[in-house]
Order: sequence, then structure tokens, then C-alpha cells
Amino acid sequence: MNRKDNAALLIVGHGSTVNPSSSAPTLGHASTIRARALFAEVACCFWKEEPSLRDALFFFRDPAIREVYVVPNFISEGYFTRTVIPRELELNGPETTRPNGQIWKYCEPVGSHESMTEHLLARAREIAPGVREEEAALLIVAHGTSLNDNSAVAAKEQAERIRGLGRYGEVLNVYMEEPPLVSNWANLTKSENVVVVPFFISDGLHSYEDIPALVGIESGSQDQAHQLGGRTIFYSTAIGTDSRFADVIIEQALTFDRRKQVLQSVP
Repeated sequence: MNRKDNAALLIVGHGSTVNPSSSAPTLGHASTIRARALFAEVACCFWKEEPSLRDALFFFRDPAIREVYVVPNFISEGYFTRTVIPRELELNGPETTRPNGQIWKYCEPVGSHESMTEHLLARAREIAPGVREEEAALLIVAHGTSLNDNSAVAAKEQAERIRGLGRYGEVLNVYMEEPPLVSNWANLTKSENVVVVPFFISDGLHSYEDIPALVGIESGSQDQAHQLGGRTIFYSTAIGTDSRFADVIIEQALTFDRRKQVLQSVP
């Protein structure tokens, strides 16, 4: 990617009022991208932490910055990406022109990128390097319930794609609060080795405490492999903590312009 001297990148995260580490992946990815000097400026804002989404309206005051790419660091499209972020950032469509002529480009969330399937597979391989995939079950864990956004749908779509590749003996999308429940993993799977990847942006209470407890992993354990009921559970950190997500964020910004060019070329 060529440096965009006249453009800035704004990465939007959820954040948390109870878990300060929730914003760590977003801040880390921003730092990685900033070090590559691809954009004139790189900044973050959050719904539940500072700086807030409203604060971001006062970023990028350099008159040389004519474009701002807004990339939601979210797993899926949903209430936050469709309603909260556009409302708080005063976005009126894919492109919003500010009074000073600066154009803000609203990109798709990172979790919807086509590379997400390969990222899930890469994480699964890394936490269970000696396990034959065809002899293992892969569980992609999302939150679930109608109160959440579309992460349950996104997890299901990823499971279907990976299942179609025919690499793992079993591939399931499971949830914390709706069937199929991750707590029922022993009955849902038959494989001796079970690889569990939380489909979350950050390692918050869900991936650190709730999911391990539902699976039966001892509280506070830092091990990746656990012996449970005569089988081996390989438990990953949240997919969004992967350093390669920085590349996905950049790619979502590039994809915005590519799609616009395609649309403009259609007669």
C-alpha cells in the first residue's frame, strides 16, 4: 500500500467500563499501523471508553487531511455498526462530507473481511500444532441471544465456510447463551481433540472467564491444552487479538476505494 499523505485512519472499538483490557487489541493494531506510516494520522475512539466517538469529531484538524477512513473493529454488522457509530460520528452514508470539505469514508467491520476464515484456521493451527485437523473438532464460539448483534450469524457463516473446506473432522458454531451451547461441547462433538476459538475482538470476561467455565476449564488456567473427560481441549485467545488484524483493518480501508471504483465503472 502506498502512503496516503492526505488521509487519516480512525479505528472504532467498543471498549468497556469494567474491563480496561478490552481496548488493548484496538490500540495495539493502531500502533502497528501507525508505525508503518501509511496514513498521515491514525487514531482510535470507543463507545464505552475514552476517547469517545463524539471526541473523534474533533480529530484530524490538519487541513492537509482530506479523507478519513473509518473502520469499525467489530466482528460483525449489527446495531453498533449500523446505528451507534453512524449516529455518534454524524455519518450520513458511505461517504460524508464535512463542512471543511473533508470526506469521511465508512468502511465495513473487520470481522466481515473475506480473510477472516483463514485467520480462524491459522489461529486453530497455532494452538494445536501437532493435531491432525481431520481428527479434530473446531468450535467457533460467539455470544448468541437476540440481545446481541449479528455475531451469532457471523460465527455460523464462518463455520459453514470452514466445513465446506473439508479440513476438520467436525466444525461447529456454538454460543454462550443460545443453542448449540458451548457448554454442551462434549455431546456435540466426537473427536478426541477439540479446538476452541472465541470469535471475539478482545480477551474480555467472556473469553477469559465465562467460556472457559462453560467448557469446564479450571479457572485462571493459562494453558492452551486441557484434559477433560478423556479428551483434549485446545483453547485459544480471542481471534481479534491476532496481530494480523492490523492488516485486515488496512485492507478494509483499501476495499472501500476499490468498491467505489467498481461502482463508478458500471455504465
